[in-house]
Amino acid sequence: MEAISVDFIGRTCLVSACLCFIIQAIYYLTLYPRIIRRQRSVASHPQDFSRELPPVSIILYSRDEVDQMHRNLPLLLTQDYPCYEVIVINDGPIGKSDDFLTQLEQEHRHLYHSFIPDSSRYISRKKLALTLGMRAAKYDWLLMTEVDCRPVSDQWLRLMARNFTPQTQVVLGYSRHEDAKGLFRSRVAYDNLFGSMRYLGMALAGHPYMGIGRNLAYRKSLFLSRKGFSTYLTLEKGDDDLFINQVANGHNTRVETDAQAVMQASVVTRKKDWREEKIGYTVTSALYRGSSKYLLGFETMTRLLFHLSWIACVVLSLLQRNWVLAGMGAGLFLMRFALQATIINRTAKALGEQRRYWLSLPVYDVLQPLQSLRWKLYCLLHGKQEFLRK
Repeated sequence: MEAISVDFIGRTCLVSACLCFIIQAIYYLTLYPRIIRRQRSVASHPQDFSRELPPVSIILYSRDEVDQMHRNLPLLLTQDYPCYEVIVINDGPIGKSDDFLTQLEQEHRHLYHSFIPDSSRYISRKKLALTLGMRAAKYDWLLMTEVDCRPVSDQWLRLMARNFTPQTQVVLGYSRHEDAKGLFRSRVAYDNLFGSMRYLGMALAGHPYMGIGRNLAYRKSLFLSRKGFSTYLTLEKGDDDLFINQVANGHNTRVETDAQAVMQASVVTRKKDWREEKIGYTVTSALYRGSSKYLLGFETMTRLLFHLSWIACVVLSLLQRNWVLAGMGAGLFLMRFALQATIINRTAKALGEQRRYWLSLPVYDVLQPLQSLRWKLYCLLHGKQEFLRK
């Protein structure tokens, strides 16, 4: 009786794994390969882009990061583009940053800088800085990035701007971290790649739901007409993903995925910084509108259930020496792994990523939803005041 019961549970786990595999395959065959398909479409339909190059205002927020300015600003100021300006809003005391920016302004007439009043309280300083920069911008198209980011080529601005068609109001771009050795940095790189496959894939499917402020463009007129960040100004995060969630739709949003249009952020050296970034996005994701977060949450749930099911199936079958059932459970894992590795690594190649994921992929595949659950629990256990600007 006990043997029958264990065998029944094993077969039930196999059925569960099969159902989850089918659901996962649908995601990996329809949503996640869209970046690859978009690259092919661009190659065969270059006429889909605008031939005009409208003037652009690039806006950066800096927390007195002088070293990053020295490293990255020259690359932003020497883009192959006819007419643009760079506006740096510094959040810090007047000192080395101000001296450096003033000197750089003498060499580059299209660079401007300002600062946030130190008396500002109870509102997100980054949102305030970006708002000041946008209001000071001379041009309608605004391109957001961060001072610790550098374009991988001098064609970044031109490639982003080719999406500025009359119907377009939002353009989403791809950003990554610099390549560096180490398990933690590999994990961060995978998390960024897979997260980008999700939000860029949804946008390419006509359902944009967020953006990342390291490589993001939208119209100044759109920002002003929607009253900017006014509805969540006291929330520490949300200047990129929440705003895009409110204003983007399938008709006014385009995606740029060319490998030469990538923004590259500095290496994450401290786990604390990455943790705070992920917690910030977890907080704001709870405020997303639309069905996208539920659709992607369903993928995460079926992913965890798949791993639990096939592992239970294999273990219980081995205990009963049911080699056929154990082989079927392991076979499902191998089929999903082959599909997953092919699409993720081909996407990484299309985006100019150097890393590839093989043996580490199953580990990250399980760790990602578990760490997401951990951050959600953290947010639930801490009051709303924890994430407001003090």
